[in-house]
Amino acid sequence: MRRTAIFVAASAMTLSLAGCGMLNATSDGASARPTKGNDITVGLLLPENVNTRYEKFDLPIIKDKVRSLTGGKGKVQYANAEQKADKQSSQLQAMIDDKVDVILLDAVDSHAIAGDVKKAKDAGIPVIAYDRLAEGPIDGYVSFDNELVGEVQGRTLLEAMGDGDHTSDKIVMMNGSPTDPNAAQFKQGALAELNGKVNIAESYDTKDWDPDNAKANMAEAIQAIGVDKIAAVYSANDAMAGGIVKALKAAGRTDLPPITGQDAELSAVHRILAGDQYMSVYKSYPQEADAAAEMAVAKVQGHGIQFDALTSDKVDSPTKKGIPAQLVSVVALTKSNIMDTVVADGIYKVSEICTAKYAAACKENKVK
Repeated sequence: MRRTAIFVAASAMTLSLAGCGMLNATSDGASARPTKGNDITVGLLLPENVNTRYEKFDLPIIKDKVRSLTGGKGKVQYANAEQKADKQSSQLQAMIDDKVDVILLDAVDSHAIAGDVKKAKDAGIPVIAYDRLAEGPIDGYVSFDNELVGEVQGRTLLEAMGDGDHTSDKIVMMNGSPTDPNAAQFKQGALAELNGKVNIAESYDTKDWDPDNAKANMAEAIQAIGVDKIAAVYSANDAMAGGIVKALKAAGRTDLPPITGQDAELSAVHRILAGDQYMSVYKSYPQEADAAAEMAVAKVQGHGIQFDALTSDKVDSPTKKGIPAQLVSVVALTKSNIMDTVVADGIYKVSEICTAKYAAACKENKVK
């Protein structure tokens, strides 16, 4: 269930609560004394490393934030599941055995991990779902507004197709993994914009978000529709967009149709500049990761009011209703706002974007 998100700046909230002397309060009637000092261990379980964001942004940002919130005494115990649900299950059990204080979980398979979440809960270890909403007795959730992501993708794709009636124009939908609940929300948001306005000729739920699987699916769609009859492609993320571009070019398409994406990967920024991909969705990873670290530390230290302030929204999973959550907003990334998004936020330097191959495109689009 989607609610309207209200984002509270984590750093400002920490300062204001500390100034009022209220950080040790709790909202559930439990003891006001913190359950743990600064020598905490935050377990961080990330799902895969094909998408560059997780180890380039999420991991170091969370590590740095935990250290800063605990006077340098807190640490992060990290594991990456490499898109294997059984591996993540073993990693979560290892963190239970190691008696970490709190777990940030970005689930490979949100349903399969539910039993392991209950094991952590039974061991007295709170679990906060990070980026993807896992099932089971989750204590909190921080992610982007996933339906909004899909809406932004769908709306921007229609804008790229231009004015006029597109109800007979054939598009392909390349959705994310069926085991990822975010993928269903992206799809739902996109369909809210696209249904009745275009002809969705082919639609795929892409196993493991794998670019090679997306490429194979796209090759199949090309055979079914005809390469020159594809008016646009909805791709749920940037990695799959790369596979889609390869399939179209391999089939001889030179004037590529508008293609969406998500995650603002550097390769996608390059494709956008080159005209091979129309847009991506830029999500502020520092904002999401900072909020997750704040939530984890507040939860384990017993700072109930701070935790409540950071989770002013509520979401439902198939197994639990009213999960405290923070949903972070997003923005469409196109040629026109590269400087105002990924460069302004320090995600990439102009020198990383404007390599020799893209120098002319950078100049044309005033990326400097």
